[in-house]
Amino acid sequence: MANTNLANAKTAKNDEFYTQYPDIQKEINAYLDYDPNVFRGKTVLLPCDDPEWSNFTKFFAQNFELLGLKKLISTSYAPESKKYKMPYQPTFFETEQPHFNADKSKTHGKIFVLERDVTGDNRINIEDLQWQYLEGDGDFRSKEIRKLRDEADIIVTNPPFSLFREFVAWLVEAGKQFIIIGNMNAAMYKEVFPLIKENKIWLGNGFQSGNAYFRIDAVRNEYADGVYDETTGLVKFRNCCWYTNIDHGRRHQPLRLMTMADNFKHSKHKEIRGKKEYEPYVNFEGIEVPYTDAIPCDYNGAMGVPISFLDKYCPDQFEILGIGLELANMDIIKEKLGKLNGGPRLYVERDGELVRLYERILIRKKQSV
Repeated sequence: MANTNLANAKTAKNDEFYTQYPDIQKEINAYLDYDPNVFRGKTVLLPCDDPEWSNFTKFFAQNFELLGLKKLISTSYAPESKKYKMPYQPTFFETEQPHFNADKSKTHGKIFVLERDVTGDNRINIEDLQWQYLEGDGDFRSKEIRKLRDEADIIVTNPPFSLFREFVAWLVEAGKQFIIIGNMNAAMYKEVFPLIKENKIWLGNGFQSGNAYFRIDAVRNEYADGVYDETTGLVKFRNCCWYTNIDHGRRHQPLRLMTMADNFKHSKHKEIRGKKEYEPYVNFEGIEVPYTDAIPCDYNGAMGVPISFLDKYCPDQFEILGIGLELANMDIIKEKLGKLNGGPRLYVERDGELVRLYERILIRKKQSV
């Protein structure tokens, strides 16, 4: 149900999921552990944000000097331009400012900038943030925000899930470094997977225990029991991940795997334990490996693994060959069945029947490993 509601954000245009501070801190620390100077002297842009409420703005502003930032820019989207309408009330922070404009507050985005000590306390932190209204509504596709994108070195945000494809293209177009949140299934988008295959994008360090918690402003009864917590006001999703092109240490940690023989003896998965072989594909030369921890370390051929493999993917250990959608030979299936049931997928044969599988990523062990 949690993953379904995340996917439904695309349909309902309910993209207001506010990331938690500890999740941001954990992720950013992973890049700092790998390279302590990764943010030093850099301009960081936080688009698709809500600076007055955002933990992204709060984190980077509070840690401006520690990270060694040159400049922090955070922008928001105008309330009246959002597809998912919610009652709007300007914050006290905004209304107490002399340049507050009740009309612009609804129709214009806002920009917050931090780059110098304004208060005179010899520190640069959240108290020094300066803001004004944008000329437009703050849409990341506008010329105004594109100009800010081009100024930035690193872009960090939780973009609208409904516009994830466009946002990735927007980043790639400018050749910027980035750290963003998205649905794990977005890795299979035709605009995204080629970048993953070519090691131009990869998954980040990840959420604690694989669970992402977000504050929402949407209707609470949209969520099943156990998904929305009334005491915290948070919803839990298990299919979220960070996407990035900035290196981190976990990406280079190889999986510890058993041999094929040991998998047959000791695997915790009933589909593997006690078998004599892994299922071969009918329409591709490779074997079906239904669990990442069941990958045999001594097999040198092609293997199909779940999408969740990407969370453990070490490019020093494996190479990505493609996905079933691209590599499955559907002529073989059509010849056997006389017709095709759905788009290209990998098939196995079980009890004399052809079984169409969920999408698989096809990988092969690097020979140097």
